[in-house]
Amino acid sequence: MNNVLSSILSWEFVAAGIRVTTPILLAALGALVAELSGTPNIALEGTMLFSAFVGVIISGFTHSLWLSVIGALITGIIMSSILAYFSLKLKTDIIMAAIALNIFASGGTIYALYLLTGDKGSSASLKSLVLPSIDIPILKDIPILGDILSGHHILTYVAIILVFLIQYMLYRTPLGLRIRSVGESPDAARSVGISVFKTQYTALIISGMLASLGGIFLSMGYVEWFARDMTSGRGFIALAAQALGGTSAYGVALGSLLFGFSEALSFSLQFLNIPYEVTQSMPFIITVGALAFYAWNKAKNKKNRDI
Repeated sequence: MNNVLSSILSWEFVAAGIRVTTPILLAALGALVAELSGTPNIALEGTMLFSAFVGVIISGFTHSLWLSVIGALITGIIMSSILAYFSLKLKTDIIMAAIALNIFASGGTIYALYLLTGDKGSSASLKSLVLPSIDIPILKDIPILGDILSGHHILTYVAIILVFLIQYMLYRTPLGLRIRSVGESPDAARSVGISVFKTQYTALIISGMLASLGGIFLSMGYVEWFARDMTSGRGFIALAAQALGGTSAYGVALGSLLFGFSEALSFSLQFLNIPYEVTQSMPFIITVGALAFYAWNKAKNKKNRDI
């Protein structure tokens, strides 16, 4: 018990929390951009899963990290384009279209893995690459700060930078203004000459690319292989993090940290005599609790405004 408590209260645990937060944060930023445009991207889970798969397959066959990343990003664009085509062009319910994509990704990746490698369930026979970790000069030699902030995966730093870039894009650029305008009132945006279709399509593409980065972090950062349903609901947790964070990238980052640290805590609690099923379900229990609090608080504020 004391060993577990000391590990939870250590700086290494904080660093682990940041590492676990990375894929959730990347997908949550994608959820934010799509949500503000009025086209919620529920297909984040499937997009992450397919991108994780494509990254491993391309790196295994070409031994090129750049091609792997480009391939994963293109996968995110394709998944979002399919969602946009069905929801924006064919006027299909976007939630139903996204659910179909998530189901397709779960079965499609395993089937494609078997066709390409002969493996069932995971890419055990395929030697794939891992994106590098970075030691930050000077910072890595500073006690405590170096342990927390240095030596992370390159996509962890990309995710941190993207928090500021997405915030700037949404609130300081013409594209961000168009995205928010279309999300708040499509008719009003259309009346001043803004293309609603083009803006929402662009937002979904950005959302898909961000989710794809979260996907390749799982298969080329966390580990160096692909496994069936390895996203483990992180796409849905990212949606909850976005809901908690509201309309700000900074708020979304804080929401992602909450879920990331709860997942890291579940790993630490596995050393106690707590059933594996209980510790594994902790992030999802916290997700449900946080969303319930968010809904209660939102309803309470609305009631106060009406009064």
